[in-house]
Amino acid sequence: MSPSAAAPGGSRQALAAGLAGYVIWGLVPAVFILAGRAGASPLEIVGQRAIWAAPWAGLLVVIAGHGNQVARVFRNPKLLGQLAVSALMIVSGWSVYVWAVNNGHNIEAALGYYINPLLNMAIGATFFRERINAIGLGAIALATVGTVLQALALGHLPLIALFLAVTFTVYGVIRKRVEVDAQAGLFVESLLMFLPGLALVLWLAHTGVARFGGGAPITLLLLAMGPVTVAPLAFFAWTTRRLPLSTVGFLQFTGPTLGFLIGLIVGERPTPLGLVSFGFIWAGVALFMFGAWRASRRVALESPNAPSVTRRFASSTTPVTLRSTGKEQDHTASLLPRAAGEEADREAG
Repeated sequence: MSPSAAAPGGSRQALAAGLAGYVIWGLVPAVFILAGRAGASPLEIVGQRAIWAAPWAGLLVVIAGHGNQVARVFRNPKLLGQLAVSALMIVSGWSVYVWAVNNGHNIEAALGYYINPLLNMAIGATFFRERINAIGLGAIALATVGTVLQALALGHLPLIALFLAVTFTVYGVIRKRVEVDAQAGLFVESLLMFLPGLALVLWLAHTGVARFGGGAPITLLLLAMGPVTVAPLAFFAWTTRRLPLSTVGFLQFTGPTLGFLIGLIVGERPTPLGLVSFGFIWAGVALFMFGAWRASRRVALESPNAPSVTRRFASSTTPVTLRSTGKEQDHTASLLPRAAGEEADREAG
């Protein structure tokens, strides 16, 4: 599909915004590492992230005019409960990820975010009866081989990678089913995390181990936890309405690739078998993206309204099957938060 087909007159700007969002996600580990080297513990980083995400997410709600959606969530115990579970998935992933990148596990953490979209496909087929064609099965098979080889290279299961992949997948499934716009959902999740985060930070300050306020560099780094968490969401709320799903799906792998490179920069060295395992993962990703590209191209050729189809399905964090022509299309699972059309969201990192 040509860019113009999906985003007349604005594809370059949309591509730049999308790339900027995923570059931010990819560089977030560097911010965590810098904060850690300045003395902040993983607990303080997570606590500060929970605190400062709330006002920035609230700003997105104001800009989008979704205050009524927030009010609707708090009037509906079921919706609130679902978002409480998704918030738990977020903070669980944050905690493990921040600990991992500050303890020499950047590369394994990156593996988790390579596995995630492929795991999404498997979950979609198992629990949502979404069809997986030969390309999808091949991508999952390659990723599975890569994960097994990674376990052999590490001498144990890649628990960090699997935990991050599973928590983000569960988060995506929940947000796919929650009937609330992305900005409002993120704000509610942030509000639910705010008080526990504040309590944690105050406790750390009481015990004398908090670094916030201990100098301009560390304070600025911890204040940055809010925008680096929420800014990518703003980029993709705009981007994914203007780019083909296959292009956005390709961009999503920018984040873990940068995480992998950061791991190399800070001195992590994968074993030869570890590199082979990533070779299988990257091959699975390449096959996955080929299927996504072929699906979007087929929709473009068979439907004159392909851009609207792309926009509709770009909002899902879990795999979707495009059926605009009545025929099975290759489907793609992405890390996109729901904000991108309704969730594109992260946390990523």
